[in-house]
Amino acid sequence: MKNNKTMMTTLALGAGAAYLLRNEKSRTKLMNQFKGMGTKSKN
Repeated sequence: MKNNKTMMTTLALGAGAAYLLRNEKSRTKLMNQFKGMGTKSKN
């Protein structure tokens, strides 16, 4: 049961990422957020 739950979680995350990354505006927004998180953690 645990393996099935993990597989479904991975599938859901992958589908969500694919949905967000197909749109250029969403992709740019996400990349800016990740870059912002990286610079905040270094300070």
